[in-house]
Amino acid sequence: MPIYSYKGVSQAGKSLKGTTSAENIRAARARMRVEGVFLTQIKEEEAASETSGQSSQRSRFQFELPKRIPPLQLSVATRQLATLSSAGIPLVECLGALVEQIEHSTLKTVFSQIRDKVNEGSALADAMAGSGKFDSLYISMVRSGEASGALGTVLTRVADYLEDQVRLSSKLTSIFVYPAVLLGFAVLVVAMLVTVVLPQITNLLLSLGQELPFYTRMVIGASDFARSWWWVMLIGLALLTAGFRAFKATESGRLIVDRTVLRLPAVGRVVRVVAIARFSRTLSSLLAGGVGIIQSLDISRHVARNAVIENAIEDAKTSVLEGASLAHPLRASGEFPPMVITMVEVGERAGDLEAMLAKVAETYDEQVETTVTRLTSLLEPLLILVMVGIVLFIMMATLMPLMSVTSSLQ
Repeated sequence: MPIYSYKGVSQAGKSLKGTTSAENIRAARARMRVEGVFLTQIKEEEAASETSGQSSQRSRFQFELPKRIPPLQLSVATRQLATLSSAGIPLVECLGALVEQIEHSTLKTVFSQIRDKVNEGSALADAMAGSGKFDSLYISMVRSGEASGALGTVLTRVADYLEDQVRLSSKLTSIFVYPAVLLGFAVLVVAMLVTVVLPQITNLLLSLGQELPFYTRMVIGASDFARSWWWVMLIGLALLTAGFRAFKATESGRLIVDRTVLRLPAVGRVVRVVAIARFSRTLSSLLAGGVGIIQSLDISRHVARNAVIENAIEDAKTSVLEGASLAHPLRASGEFPPMVITMVEVGERAGDLEAMLAKVAETYDEQVETTVTRLTSLLEPLLILVMVGIVLFIMMATLMPLMSVTSSLQ
C-alpha cells in the first residue's frame, strides 16, 4: 500500500505533518478529513508510477529490498512508545505521536503502517508481525502485554532488553576496533614493502652478481609471487570464504564450527559467556513479560547464536514439556557453568526465575567486558611485535646483502 507524507492544519489551528497509508491519494485525503486534518500538501513517498509498466516494476523491486532497522533506533522508539502508553494515552494516538518523533525513514514508515492497521482494528502485535521488521521476542512480549492489559510495563521491559543488547554489542565492537585497525595497518605496511619498495631493491641486488642468502631469496620470491599472482590469491580467498559460508549454512557444518569455536583456548570462553548472557537476559525478559516457559525457551534458544548452546536449550525445553525442572537438563548438557545451574535452581525453588536469570545476565555481561578487555590488552602488544618482526625481517633480508657488498668494496 502506498505511503503518503502530508502537511496540514488541525481543527485547533495547529500545524501538523506526518505520513499515512492508503490505496490512492484520494483515499488518503478522505482519511485525513475524517481525522480532522485540513491538508495543505500531500504527496506519495514511494517513487513509483503505476502509469508505466517499467517504472512500476522498478518501484516494486525497490520496495521489496530489505532495509535494516538499527537496534539503537528501535530501542529509542520502543522506549518512547512505552512512555506514551504508560501515560494512559490511547494506542492509536501513541503511535501517531511516535511517528512524528521518529527520524529514521524506514522505522517511520513501519510504525506509520502499524498505526494505520491498529486504527483499522488490528491488534498491535499482529500489526507488528505483519510488518516483518520485528523478531519473535518483540512480538511475543507485545502480545503478552496486550493480553494482560500492561502494555506500557511490557514495552518498558522490551526497551530495557534492547538497550542492554545495544550496550553489549557496543562494548564488544569498541574493544575490537583498535586491534583490528592495528592489524589492518600492519598488513598494509607489509604489502607496501613487498610490492613497492622491495622490487626496487631487488634489481640492485641481482645486478651485483653475488649469491644471495636464503632468507633474501625467500623474500624476493614471495614478492614476485605476490605481484604476479595477486589475482589468484584474491580468487582463492573468495572461494575459501564462499565455501566456508556454504559449509556453515548447513546444520551439521554450523554445529561443527560452533563446537570448534567453543573449544578455542581464550575465544571459546568469551563466546560461551556471551551466548549464555544473551540467553539468560532474553529468557528473563520473556518470563517477566508473562510469556510461557515453553515459548520463552523456544524464542531465547535462537538468541544464543551458537548451535551447541541452542541444542542444549532445545533439550531443556523437551524435558520441561515432560514435567522436569529447567536446571536438570541444563546441567546434563554440560554446556552451562555451575553458577548458572545454581541460580536457575534457586530461582525455580523461590518462584522468581526471571530475577535470577537477570542477575546471571548482569554478571556475565561484566565478565565479558573484563575478559575481552584483558585479551585486548594482551593482543595489542603482540600485534605490534609481530608487525615489527615482519618489517625487520624484510629489512634485514634486503639490507644485509647490501652491507656485505659495501664491506667487500671497502
